[in-house]
Amino acid sequence: MIILQFTKGIGIAMRILVMTAVAPERDAVQRGLGHDSRFEFALAGVGLAAAAVNGAIELAKAEYDLVVIAGIAGGFAGQAEIGTLVVASEIIAADLGVELLDGFSSLDELGFGSTRISVDAQRAERVAAALQTAGLHARTGPVLTVATATGTAATAAALAARVPGAAAEAMEGFGIAAAAQKLGVPVIEIRAISNAIGPRDRDAWRIGDALKALEAASSVLAEVL
Repeated sequence: MIILQFTKGIGIAMRILVMTAVAPERDAVQRGLGHDSRFEFALAGVGLAAAAVNGAIELAKAEYDLVVIAGIAGGFAGQAEIGTLVVASEIIAADLGVELLDGFSSLDELGFGSTRISVDAQRAERVAAALQTAGLHARTGPVLTVATATGTAATAAALAARVPGAAAEAMEGFGIAAAAQKLGVPVIEIRAISNAIGPRDRDAWRIGDALKALEAASSVLAEVL
């Protein structure tokens, strides 16, 4: 197992904020991390708006060195299968824009802002490498934030075409990352895949398996950060 230690300076430990949408995700991460005083936890709530507000509130309470966005997510077919892990290479608000007769235009294309937030690339790559070394099925790739969870094959295909290589879809990452970016705090996002993106077949979802994968990933995370 790769063991890498990041500190602010000699003898000064990092202060890391972990944000999940809901309590079961938080609990899985806490089980994996164990009693590590560097990590503090907060719930973002469900959806981009709640995540942005709660992220800003939490980040205003203290000075953090890193924000870890964690939770379960849907995976794009051929990119991230159920039970695997995705470490975001970029966080993208994939449906933030305008729908036109001839297609979709993002805020970037409209000139009203950006729908993309960079992650701490060095840490993201090292986390992914450590997960793989630990025997976990993990990869890096764009993680999409959407306001409405995808429920059709057509929408899944449109998102995959809009963001080539997109690996996972969730509903909070961009909101938290926007708050962190505003305050200059680096961020990474880790997602465990519970279901395939597309037609919503709840019988095929494996939330329990995804939470176990998230717990396993968190046990590695404690040794990498």
